[in-house]
Amino acid sequence: MTKSTHETDVAFIKALAELLNENDLTELQVKRDYAEDDSLNVRVSRKPPQQVMAQAQPMQMAAAAAPVAAPASAPAAAPAADAEADPASHPGAVTSPMVGTIYMQAEPGAPAFITVGATINEGDTLLIVEAMKTMNHIPAPKSGTVKRILVGDGDAVEFGAPLVILE
Repeated sequence: MTKSTHETDVAFIKALAELLNENDLTELQVKRDYAEDDSLNVRVSRKPPQQVMAQAQPMQMAAAAAPVAAPASAPAAAPAADAEADPASHPGAVTSPMVGTIYMQAEPGAPAFITVGATINEGDTLLIVEAMKTMNHIPAPKSGTVKRILVGDGDAVEFGAPLVILE
């Protein structure tokens, strides 16, 4: 590889890193072919998705817990907030099987698949995760009652993110 090719590759990698940051992406992978047996394969990554989710969820939970803590019984609300700090560890948590966008109803204007307090049966659709223009219905893994809905319509989710708490 010549020095000029090396400098071009370095500039290309820096441009990919900037693209990653500007568009709030977690990872980019590019293969650049120069000749029949000469290529550059680059993968630029910020953090593994598990680390990003671990950092993002406490912020989302703090924002969601703020309206709950507003009533006058603030000391009683503090232990409940500690118990709900990590909804993914709840035994009734239903997690996202993929990265995508959440839809709470089959089409705009239709009733939501679930509401808090609703009784559902195993296999019922809880919500839809759209990934690459494919609508993936997320079924209930067991029968029970919807205790919490942790996502909203149109929210982006990562793989393994908690979506709903069933009991």
